[in-house]
Amino acid sequence: MDRVDDLLSALSEPTRLRAVQIIWDGEEHCVCELMDRLGASQSRMSRHMARLKAAGLLTDRRDAQWVRYRRNPALPPEWVAIIDAVLAALPPLAPAQCQKKAA
Repeated sequence: MDRVDDLLSALSEPTRLRAVQIIWDGEEHCVCELMDRLGASQSRMSRHMARLKAAGLLTDRRDAQWVRYRRNPALPPEWVAIIDAVLAALPPLAPAQCQKKAA
């Protein structure tokens, strides 16, 4: 989590960038919601989330068969500023349709 080029690389793929946009609200989000809102398969979404987690942008926890993600609260302020600026330039996403709630 110490190289800006790692951050920019993680954000360079459109599905990953949109996933960060969803997760950036500070709430916990089920992988089913991400799949639904981004139109991605489970395997594709899992690969993208693994990349974002490896870059240090996210934390996760298992909830039965689902994995829930949230933004990493330990991100350096410089990274938060970069991500905030990138996300400010994106159009909003459609609201979630997933009904899976955290236990």
